[in-house]
Amino acid sequence: MKIPKRIASAVMNSLKGGVVPRVGLPYITVGRQIEIQALVHDVDIIADGGAAFRFIVGKYGSGKSFLIQTMRNYVMDRNFVTADADLSPERRLQGTKGQGLATYKELIRNLSTKTRPEGGALTLILDRWISSVQTQTVAESGLELDSPAFGKLVEQKIFAVVNDLSEMVHGFDFARLLTMYYHAYLTGDDESKAKVVKWFRGEYGTKTEAKAELGVNIIITDEDWYEYLKLFARFFQQAGYGGFLIFIDELVNLYKLPNSITRQYNYEKILTMYNDTLQGKAQYMGIFMGGTPQCVEDTRRGIYSYEALRSRLAEGRFGTAGARDMLAPVIRLMPLTAEEMLVLVEKLTDIHAQLYAYTPRLSQEDFVTFIKIEFGRIGADTNITPREVIRDYIELLNLSYQNPALNVTELLHSDQFSYAVSQPEGGEPAVEEFAEFEL
Repeated sequence: MKIPKRIASAVMNSLKGGVVPRVGLPYITVGRQIEIQALVHDVDIIADGGAAFRFIVGKYGSGKSFLIQTMRNYVMDRNFVTADADLSPERRLQGTKGQGLATYKELIRNLSTKTRPEGGALTLILDRWISSVQTQTVAESGLELDSPAFGKLVEQKIFAVVNDLSEMVHGFDFARLLTMYYHAYLTGDDESKAKVVKWFRGEYGTKTEAKAELGVNIIITDEDWYEYLKLFARFFQQAGYGGFLIFIDELVNLYKLPNSITRQYNYEKILTMYNDTLQGKAQYMGIFMGGTPQCVEDTRRGIYSYEALRSRLAEGRFGTAGARDMLAPVIRLMPLTAEEMLVLVEKLTDIHAQLYAYTPRLSQEDFVTFIKIEFGRIGADTNITPREVIRDYIELLNLSYQNPALNVTELLHSDQFSYAVSQPEGGEPAVEEFAEFEL
């Protein structure tokens, strides 16, 4: 497995810091096949003109953000536009002081495509749309770019897209601004283009300011920002993309809101999004939200405290850990198995060795010993997370690399590493259950 050093460095630094890398995920992906398969099915529905909504639920460090980033990279490769945002005290779904609009701004700021995966793709998308219409018109008509007839044909195609959008809520103003951008593109008026992009980004604070600069009497606000995401989804499809996938993580920040009325307003916004996608009111759009079990299932403060959502999202009576319904709106992440974590540490060893150009000193026996000890800790069967295992293992790799004389086997069995291993009555660490590992 060859990996560029730039990507290897980003992967190692991100994982050691406890965050999910935005590049290099295919090199370290293990497990989650059934979850990914279910979400890929959603992507197919979106590309066919439908919509999807999923909650991805798991404990801190269980792999929610990893799964979200994996899907983000996958759909960009399929020519989708993506947007992602983490909720925070300043970013919510609904607020009275611009918190909902702040989430919208973050999503638009993080608009990404295959050719612009790092975000900031809005201007690129708009310019690519106009350029592709011109190219298509040349191919179909055979006219010269500077002929009057060519310009009229291009305008007809542009206005066909605009008219389709104008039928939607706020679509008339959205379409009007697209038309402004098109004319500014033709005349090379970069200042006017920048003003239209500023409006699309939700950066006009007052209608007066927007009226003075663009001649429109409407701005994007806390109350209606979600309607514009639906407009963008339709527009992106018209512009030649497969669809629009929105990722919103850290739902726990809604759970932490101290005011119950404020929480209910935010959960009501989730209900609106959920209903729109499942009832066909949104097209070419998917929304994936990530949160902890507590922030979803707590009937006092969590999403389940809003009865309209609880009744829609609660599990039925037949699901079990061995037979989970992956077509349900809530995907609950199960812990990775010891076997899957063993594969992961092998991958991390290879990447670390390539990054620092050395021959790995850890053997297959060391991998197995490490996993046995990690999974032998008290409560590991239910509480251990990939983040904890990865953090410990990268530290082990770093120490081994920086200290060639270090005895890895002795370190693994030292008190500072195995201090939390459960001790049954016989006094031996509870690792016998992993005897199926063969060296």
